This record gives sequence, structure tokens and C-alpha cells, in this order.
Amino acid sequence: MSPRVVDPVARRQAVAEAVFRVVVRDGVEQASLRNVAEEAGLAIGSIRHYFDSHDDMIIFAVEALIQSIDQRVMDHVGSLADRTDLRRPAERVLAEVLPLDERRRDEAVLWLAFATAARTRPSLRPHAERLYDGLRRLCHRALTVMAASGTVASGLDVELESERLASLLNGLTVDGVLHPDRVTPDLTVSLLRRHLDSLR
Repeated sequence: MSPRVVDPVARRQAVAEAVFRVVVRDGVEQASLRNVAEEAGLAIGSIRHYFDSHDDMIIFAVEALIQSIDQRVMDHVGSLADRTDLRRPAERVLAEVLPLDERRRDEAVLWLAFATAARTRPSLRPHAERLYDGLRRLCHRALTVMAASGTVASGLDVELESERLASLLNGLTVDGVLHPDRVTPDLTVSLLRRHLDSLR
């Protein structure tokens, strides 16, 4: 009987998803090698085979989160092209980073957990900065396209408004995670829409 061949890419992704489940449920501090191995249904030695350390495992998970969000957002960025009124397409693209359903809420929980952990874990800081900068690049891109199409006020300070929009999205994300019964998906979308409409 020949030994079963394990796909290392798939195995590392499965471990990352186990990290996500542990962090969403219990927090970053509970995402130990042992707890993640148990969540993934693996021996702890299997985790160590694919990751040199606990930090290596957590960093891989953060990068997997970034790539997942980036891919989904980029799938929607095409909707910004060839439109006369870009407020609604921009709303749809920006809404991809807000906790509007279970998947996006879990991603928001992970983002907040990893960003908070980075405050005291230097190894996570560059990755938390990538999440921070990525949101601002997304806002800048959306507003730049809107400005070029004339769907926002002429002379709009895109640099400043990108920071303001990113701050709004950050606030809506935090409130949506911490107070989901009060900052509901409907309210979140209404606030984003009102903000974009105010830029005309």
C-alpha cells in the first residue's frame, strides 16, 4: 500500500483556516500550535512539519486573510469601469470590506484580532500595516475613478477624502463587529451610501 501523498499547499491552507476558526471563536491568544492542530484534526507534529514556529503559522494565516480579501475585492473592481454614475459600483466594491454577512463579519473579526495583536507582537506589524494600507489604496482608487468620471464634486481632495473614507470604513467595521445588533448591515450600507452621496 503506497503512502498517501499530501498536498503541502492545501495542508498549509487548511491550517490557516483552522487558525481563522480558533481566532474568530476564542481570540488570537488561543491560537496555539496545539489548539490549531486539534481544530484542524492533525497531530501537532504535522503543524510543525509545515511551519517553523507559532509565529510562522500566524503570519501565514494573516497573509492568507489578506490574499482572500484582496482577491474578492479585485473581482469587484472591474465594476468601476465604463459606468456613468459610479456611486453604486463604488459602494459595492467598498462594501466588500464591511461586516455585512457571516463571511465578511468573520474576516472583520480576524482583521481586528490580528491588528490588535500586532500592537504587542512586532512580527505581525508589517502584515497589519499591509491591511491598513490596502484599505486606503482601495478608497483612493474608488474616489480617483469617481473623480475622473465627474460623479463627485470637482476639485475634491482625493487624498484627504480617501483618509476620511477609510476612517469611516474602519469605524463601521469595528462597530459592526462589537455592536452587531445596533450597527446592522442595513445601517452600515446606508451610512456608506450617505457618505458617497455627500461627495457630489
